[in-house]
Formats: sequence, structure tokens, C-alpha cells
Amino acid sequence: MTAGKDEAMASAEAVPLRRWLPRIPDRFAAFGAVLIVLVVLAAIMAPWLAPYPVNEPAPLEQLRPPSGAHWFGTDQVGRDVLTQILYGGRTSLFIAVAVLGVSALAGTLLGVVAGYAGGWLRDVIMRITDVFLAFPALLLSLAMAVVLQPSVNTVILAIAVTWWPWYTRLAASMAASIATRGYVDAARCLGVPAPLIILRHVLPNSLTPVLVQLSLDAGGVILTSAALSYLGLGAQEPTAEWGLMVQQGQSLFTTNWWVVTFPGLAILVTAFAFNVLGEGLRNALDPRSGAARVVK
Repeated sequence: MTAGKDEAMASAEAVPLRRWLPRIPDRFAAFGAVLIVLVVLAAIMAPWLAPYPVNEPAPLEQLRPPSGAHWFGTDQVGRDVLTQILYGGRTSLFIAVAVLGVSALAGTLLGVVAGYAGGWLRDVIMRITDVFLAFPALLLSLAMAVVLQPSVNTVILAIAVTWWPWYTRLAASMAASIATRGYVDAARCLGVPAPLIILRHVLPNSLTPVLVQLSLDAGGVILTSAALSYLGLGAQEPTAEWGLMVQQGQSLFTTNWWVVTFPGLAILVTAFAFNVLGEGLRNALDPRSGAARVVK
């Protein structure tokens, strides 16, 4: 009798735990979303939040440690590191938005057309996609950045060229599945033109996994752009950019740690926030995911 009562009490105490555990990914996703909002707002409001003018050297303030006057210290030429990070966020986020916008638009359209049309058109598009996927993305970006003149536009082009194939494959698989569904067959029987079917039925229903992939890829794009700038192939002076700031401060890490540490933390926190948000969205939208199950 006592054993049965103890089991019932243990079961009753376990219910709140089972209700709480599936919500952990959602809590992390919300945390990532809050971090992203804060980073975006800080970048947008940089002219009002920055305590000093951007790219204004101060020879008498070189390599000052963090203090009340300079919260994140100053760099080699006396510029305020916090100001550089705020304006660098603008550059890094602009690169991420531009790369993902171009890649997702081109890749999704090609993938939807390939998945819906099938046949030789699908084969041609997917073989071209496979050619780009055969090269390591970072190496291909490096090769393009070396050929072109280093700049922010070069970074956007170099990364976008390597990123679009992933969206093409994802959209093609979704469109191929949607193209066989009843409402699409009904539209064909009614004589609706193929382009209109793609725009009204296939494309909108193929966007959910693309949106999830966008949130997952944003952190990767920021890391890749920072890597290119770190190697001297991306943003150039006087543009403020996180990867360029890390490259300029790497030799000072053991003596003036703040010059490289705070830009590196900005990259880390932003990439982490996008990855957490992407994982949360994937768990919430995937019906096979444990986090998407409703616990009664």
C-alpha cells in the first residue's frame, strides 16, 4: 500500500518536470531572439548610443584600458572600442542580411522551379548546384575574395555565391513534394498557368524550412564575413567591422586584451543568438521534434 502511494506521489511530482522539459528549447529560442533584438537595436541606434565619434583618432588616448571614460578601452590609435563595436555591428549585420537575402531569393526561386518542373530542367539546375556544393564554401569564398578587390561588397558576393545552393536543394525537395498534392493537381486541371501555380501554391508552402534555415545561417554568415575581414579580404579601413577589429588587435592580446576581446565577444554572442533562435524555430516547426509535441 505504501509502495503504491509512493509511486503515485513520484508520478505526480514528475508531471511538472515533463511539462517543463519540452519548453526548454522555446526558452532558449526566446533568449536568442532577445539577444538579436538588442544587437540590431544597438546597431541601428549606434549614432545615438556611441559615446565618441567613429574613426576619430586620439593620439593621447592610445591603448587605454576599460574605464569610466572608455567602457571597452581604446585601440592603437586612440579610438573608443565600444564605439567601433556599435558601428561594426552595422557592417556585420548588413553583410548578413545582404548575403542571406541574395542567397535565399536566388536559391529558393531556382529550387522551386526545379522541384515543380522536374525532368531535364530539374537535372540541369541540380547538377549546377552540385558543382558549387563540391567546393568547400570557405575556400570558394576565399578564392573569389582574392580575385576581387577587398571590400564589403566583395564579401557579400563571395559568400552569396557559396550559400545559394543550400537553399536550392532545400526548396527543390519541398517543391517536389508539394507539386504532387491534390490542390496543385486541381489547379492544373482548371488550366491555371504553371508560373501562377508556383507563385500561389508551391512557393508559399516551401518557405517554412527556408525561413528556419535563414535563422540558422545568419550566425555562419557573420562568422565567415569576420574570417574574410580577419584575413584582409573583406572590410577595409576606415570601415568599422568586427572581424577587421580582431585582426588589428590580435598582436595586442597578451598586453592589451580588450582591443581584441570585445569584438570577438560581439561575434560570439551574435552568432550564438542566431543559432539558438534557429534551433528553436526548427524544433517548434518540425512536427517530428520532441519540442513540438503538445504535453497535456
